[in-house]
Amino acid sequence: MKAFILGLCLASAPVAAWAQTDEIQVYDAHIASPGTFNLTLHNNYIASGSRTPAFPGALVAEHSLNGVPEWAYGVNDWFEAGLYLPLYSITPAHGGTLNGFKLRALFVEPDAAHQEFVYGVNFEFSYNTKHWDSSRYTSEIRPIIGWHLGKVDLIFNPILDNDWSSIGSLDFAPSTRVAYNFTDQYALALEEYADFGPLRRFLPSSQQSHQLFLVGDYAGKEFEAEAGVGFGLNSASDNLTLKLILSKDLN
Repeated sequence: MKAFILGLCLASAPVAAWAQTDEIQVYDAHIASPGTFNLTLHNNYIASGSRTPAFPGALVAEHSLNGVPEWAYGVNDWFEAGLYLPLYSITPAHGGTLNGFKLRALFVEPDAAHQEFVYGVNFEFSYNTKHWDSSRYTSEIRPIIGWHLGKVDLIFNPILDNDWSSIGSLDFAPSTRVAYNFTDQYALALEEYADFGPLRRFLPSSQQSHQLFLVGDYAGKEFEAEAGVGFGLNSASDNLTLKLILSKDLN
């Protein structure tokens, strides 16, 4: 009976607390210009993390490279449509694997980069392979709230994840970013990614996930880059994660 209960706990635990993810990013309401196609490459490597699968048959987080190309199109000045394809991982035990795909619809305040207060909401709908998530279909609701205060940016994404198993299955996984912009091109930021568990009843603090990233940004005319190193703040979090995001307009 104890083993059965433990298995249920592992299966229902939030992904961020136990396993890897394809995208590590705080959304700041910036979108592609109307009529512009954009490609963003997300990659992260878990140098030191969980050696236990999040559920039977799942990929092991430690020493895994995870990522996805994100294809986006600026429909107008307040709506961007996106496709994540293909989600992939490279792990020592399984080699290269394909993990599914995601559809995205992002609604924001127009010209958010030049507003003091910014807001928006992102919706994602995912199809997952059996080794990537215990649920075949999942979704994300990501509100975006932020302030541009001179050279300082404060951004908060109070994310709700849903595995469609029940009405009470919403999972609270917020992300936060505090950035200092040295120039229009260079910034340094602290980002925190957390997973508190089911919204109806948070997990005990020892089972929640909390990672703190030190991030450097470059925003050039030809491309944008974001690189960071993340440290787990408790035993339920991966100890050391490296991330790299490269973005370029294609037209």
